[in-house]
Amino acid sequence: KKIINSNYKDFDRNIDGLLIKKKRKINSNSVTVTSIIKDVKKNGDKALLKYEKKFNKNSIIIPTTKKIHNSIKTLDKKIKKAIDLAYSRIYKFHSLQKFKNISYIDNFKNKLEYKYLPIDSVAIYVPGSTVSYPSSVLMNAIPAIVAGVKRIVMINPGSKGKLNSAVLYAARKCKIKEIYSIGGPSAIAAAAYGTKKIKKVNKIVGPGNAYVAAAKKEVFGDVGIEGMTAGPSEITIVCDKFSNPEWVASDLIGQAEHDKFAQCILISKNNKLTEKIKIEIFKQLKKIPRESIVKKSLMNNGILMNISSDKKIIEVINKIAPEHLELNVKNYKSFTSKIKNSGSICLGKYVVMAMTDYNIGSNHVLPTNGSAVYSSGLSVNEFYKRISFINLTKKGIESLGPSVITLANYEGLAGHAESVKKRIRRK
Repeated sequence: KKIINSNYKDFDRNIDGLLIKKKRKINSNSVTVTSIIKDVKKNGDKALLKYEKKFNKNSIIIPTTKKIHNSIKTLDKKIKKAIDLAYSRIYKFHSLQKFKNISYIDNFKNKLEYKYLPIDSVAIYVPGSTVSYPSSVLMNAIPAIVAGVKRIVMINPGSKGKLNSAVLYAARKCKIKEIYSIGGPSAIAAAAYGTKKIKKVNKIVGPGNAYVAAAKKEVFGDVGIEGMTAGPSEITIVCDKFSNPEWVASDLIGQAEHDKFAQCILISKNNKLTEKIKIEIFKQLKKIPRESIVKKSLMNNGILMNISSDKKIIEVINKIAPEHLELNVKNYKSFTSKIKNSGSICLGKYVVMAMTDYNIGSNHVLPTNGSAVYSSGLSVNEFYKRISFINLTKKGIESLGPSVITLANYEGLAGHAESVKKRIRRK
């Protein structure tokens, strides 16, 4: 992969071009996605089954309780313990995110309240089929549990009718009763619009590939989604002369193995270090089972940059707005206050992104594709609706009403003004 240097004239244009190219790749999937959604909306379970057979070689939409129980029984105790530990840490951190209702009484005895109410029903999308992510079950479901969502549905594509036992165990840990062995845009459509077998939900959350991300955007408005794009994964790593090339190469590979659309960006001040990391990547690649995915991801979406100043590095990070950012540098404290756009930030050489994906406690469902400029990772907040309650006294409307009448008339809304006038005592 070519190294882009900040000293070159067209450096900024190059970065812009690469980021736009990635966005186009993701958006180009939406044509196929639209036709699949329309089909499921019209033909329900029949269409859903058609796409399951086609893409996942699966003909079972709802696994039986017995099948789930037997699958969980086969799971290694070590895996169960690891899931239990992750559950407790994620639950602890997210329980600290709870909101307090606001109640305020002004000097006219008017009462204003702001209440947080959980959404009634949520579908969590857990990627599956070729890979399985029990960690994603925990990351999606736990914030919803903390918020008090009553109905949590899991969508998890199986392969040839088989669901992963660790994913099922994580779902049981989260007390999820409804599990559907479906995936891709057709699954998003089924959750959004409902079928005979699947009751529709109020909101769909969870990471997925480019097609899933496009499908969620398509159904938004008919159903809620996260306030971000949770699409193919991304990492940006900043390293300096104190960084260990072996570690950095390993972190980049770890991100690239997610998906051929995953994006890995390396920022270094030192050309020699960049070359060392490149060599190390090719060395380590041979030992990775998902080598072909890693290669496609790095060759098609990987970017290597040499940037000489901290100021320029910060500017570039804020432009990329990466999902994951690793500051594998000695002076990371000088960066933190200036970085405004990132899903999560790993500080120092020991905090590897892979740790945050599992049991540190923070959430791994994070904004991708530049959406970190306006949104945040999944939190308890995603599962609340906020409602204002207003109670006015007689004195309150009489004291504040004349000012409202003035503004309403100015805006040409005479009906507004009249509705207030009628409630004010005639002198």
